[in-house]
Amino acid sequence: MRYNFDEVIERRGVNSVKWDAVKEIWNRDDLLPMWVADMDFRTPPFVMDALRKRLEHEVLGYTFACEEWYDSICNWLRHRHEWNITREMLTFVPGIVRGQAFALHCFTKPGDKVLVMTPVYHPFFQVTERMEREVVYSALDLQDGQYEINFDRFRQDIKGCKVLIFCNPHNPGGRVWKLEELQQIAEICKENDVLVISDEIHADLTLPPYKHHSFATVSEAAAQVSLTFMAPSKAFNMPGLGSSYAVIMDEKIRSCFQKFMGAGEFSEGHLLAYIGAAAAYTHGEEWLEQMLDYVKDNIDFTENYLRDHIPGISMIRPQASYLIYLDCRALNLTQEELVQFFVEKAHLALNDGTVFGEAGRGFMRWNVGCPRSVLKQALMQLEAAVKQL
Repeated sequence: MRYNFDEVIERRGVNSVKWDAVKEIWNRDDLLPMWVADMDFRTPPFVMDALRKRLEHEVLGYTFACEEWYDSICNWLRHRHEWNITREMLTFVPGIVRGQAFALHCFTKPGDKVLVMTPVYHPFFQVTERMEREVVYSALDLQDGQYEINFDRFRQDIKGCKVLIFCNPHNPGGRVWKLEELQQIAEICKENDVLVISDEIHADLTLPPYKHHSFATVSEAAAQVSLTFMAPSKAFNMPGLGSSYAVIMDEKIRSCFQKFMGAGEFSEGHLLAYIGAAAAYTHGEEWLEQMLDYVKDNIDFTENYLRDHIPGISMIRPQASYLIYLDCRALNLTQEELVQFFVEKAHLALNDGTVFGEAGRGFMRWNVGCPRSVLKQALMQLEAAVKQL
């Protein structure tokens, strides 16, 4: 069937962070939100149908992971990512950021060094700091419109670290890492006895012709030093279900993590999380392909509009995801002025680039996971604001 991604759905009034939290954060309600990383498309009907069917049974008792949950993940990873895993390698996690926190608790102690590559998704270093671990910031290089790893710098920065929290694909910027890059990271981390926490929540949002490589699959060294977090939440627009999971190939790492998770009953999911994930992975391929086509067209639309109508703002073209990193440095505004410009002049709610680290100065993150009409309205508001400059 054909799915309608042009439909505008009213999301206010349901405690939506993206829409209902604008008033609380910016103290105004006239901003068009293009920030939080969920989409304004309907959660797929096969997911909603599976949830409704379960809710027809009017006893919401204690539950455990259904067989479909295990089977659907194993089948999806094999078919979509050429990754053959067994159900023993899976551990339910109630959210990937929480999973990272659990892993830090399990494998590090206060004062240990944890490396992140900036600019990067801010909970990587925020959670680490709140847990009293020391964050080591290793900056990526922006070259020819894409972020690159400076491996000479990385080799120096990783020394003395216990953990690398790695974004694969990267957020912001949407970089899909090459096989050779991942293999080099794995070798360096193995040499330095560093555990790699690979956040792969954007894996299923990889855009053609790019190919996602799950970190643990790229070499024997990678499998020996890593644990991977994944989820259907971004790809199928269902983050409210909190249905994430860890995949751990190395038996020693897996045993340690599962023991920690079991001790606190952190790996006990709720019934809708299991059911929703199983439905997404079992029935979701056609929907996902159509959604990615629509997002790619939105990215093209944004790129063309910026080039033709908005001088001073360009973009890093994402190789994965619906998140675009806008390069606003040519506007010659301070970061404070830039943030104020988007709010006061363009009436748009975006993510401040410096949230992702100092390397994000001069940038703003823009979400194009929305109907084309909403995207066009946002771009027109931005165009009008830039013309006033």
